[in-house]
Amino acid sequence: MKTLTIEQRVAVLEQELSELKAQRGSGYVKDWRRTVGMFTDNPGMKELFAEAMKLREADRKKARRRQQRKRPATS
Repeated sequence: MKTLTIEQRVAVLEQELSELKAQRGSGYVKDWRRTVGMFTDNPGMKELFAEAMKLREADRKKARRRQQRKRPATS
């Protein structure tokens, strides 16, 4: 493998970068932030979230019970 000068290395990188930019197309990238708030007032999602919160609270209560049983008695 031959050693390239810094100028040659930069030229190669610039060429690769321009090829990558060309592959991207329009430049529009899908972003997860587009979906934030999408289901804000959706009744189905509100119901789903309410059920999820019930499950989470049940898990919290179960974990608290386990934690209380594991505590050693203090004298």
